Amino acid sequence: MTDDVDSTADVDSTADVDTAATPADIAAAGGPVPGAAAGGPVPGEPGGLLGAVEAILMVTDSPVSGEHLARVLQVPVDEVHQALTQLVEEYTTGPRRRGFELREAGGGWRLYSAPAYADAVQAFVLEGQTARLTQAALETLAVIAYRQPVSRGRIAAIRGVNVDSVVRTLLTRGLIEEAGVDQEGGAMLYRTSAYFLERMGLRSLDDLPPLAPYLPDLDALDDVDGLA
Repeated sequence: MTDDVDSTADVDSTADVDTAATPADIAAAGGPVPGAAAGGPVPGEPGGLLGAVEAILMVTDSPVSGEHLARVLQVPVDEVHQALTQLVEEYTTGPRRRGFELREAGGGWRLYSAPAYADAVQAFVLEGQTARLTQAALETLAVIAYRQPVSRGRIAAIRGVNVDSVVRTLLTRGLIEEAGVDQEGGAMLYRTSAYFLERMGLRSLDDLPPLAPYLPDLDALDDVDGLA
């Protein structure tokens, strides 16, 4: 009576299973991670993910993306984004005014001091230091931000002064970076860096304020386009 029964038919439990996929791979793809609370770095008690995300944000010195957090914590990306949103709400609507806030800038998330306490932070950071950029550096940085990629020669033509030392200062501070070589004149080109976006609190260069209101004669800039 058992001749027509194949006990192994259609019972291959490993079919279509990628045994090489890791929890981090699944998390990066946004899928559920089996046993993440029990075996991963996130504590299993309620609020464990919130605490883990918060702890990482406390020690990072640069913005960290939700995908990166999900990969490290071995949880779905959607859950990390929900945790980030919840933390933002807690920090902004809690019973006590916080001295910091969680913002998305520079391609990731990071804790920043609250603008309301900018004077206190400035007094602490600048005490006995000359950390501010000079007016010449700020003007040069503005030219690079709005005209990038741009060469030193073109910056100098726009500003009307030599900018070699100022460009070196901006490079040293990490606010700008080299962006290749001009194909026509062979001059080095410069652009703003990810650190610039972070320090300015911008997600991308598209968030820069419009330049037109501050330039009564834009044709003057067009006259230097051919300079390198």
